[in-house]
Amino acid sequence: MLNTYNIQSFGKLIGKSTKTLQKWDREGKLVAHRSPQSNRRYYTHDQYLEYRGLKAADKGQTIVYARVSGVAQKPDLLNQVEALKRYCLAHHLKVDEWLQDIGSGLNYKRKNFNYLMEQVELGNVRRMVIAHRDRLVRFGYSYFEAFCGRHNCEIVIINGDTFSPEQEMVQDLIAITTVFSARLHGLRSYKRGIKDAALHKD
Repeated sequence: MLNTYNIQSFGKLIGKSTKTLQKWDREGKLVAHRSPQSNRRYYTHDQYLEYRGLKAADKGQTIVYARVSGVAQKPDLLNQVEALKRYCLAHHLKVDEWLQDIGSGLNYKRKNFNYLMEQVELGNVRRMVIAHRDRLVRFGYSYFEAFCGRHNCEIVIINGDTFSPEQEMVQDLIAITTVFSARLHGLRSYKRGIKDAALHKD
């Protein structure tokens, strides 16, 4: 679901022409937001709900979540947070809480990640803002997206590739390979142990 719509998209959504929306904006009937960069009109999803007579849910916070894999990437974390701040400011999003983690996207025991998921499950989060989908989790994003959807939480993604470092992907793939190699080795050792026990049984 889009968080904002340009005037053409919003017009198609509600069945009105661009000229009508421009007129309504001037008259104060349906006031558009303005992009600070281009000064172009845009509309929010809440405005769509209000137009349709569906009151946007008042309950729930907007939480911004940022993550990097290691301490050495703290400068990347700062850049990520700054980009998120700019996005929220440009789109007039009032942020209730800022959360950060330093840990692998494969690690589901991250402190603030778990706190965020608990708040979503409790229905306390209306909107989650992240820089890139793998800032939330490296794999299985679709599951968490569906989970949030079931609890009326919208995920807003800036989707900047610069916020998804290639070295993190390499590290995570190495970690997965290491784990499965160890398990495979353990399974082979287990089988050899059973075979040796059977040979020496008599």
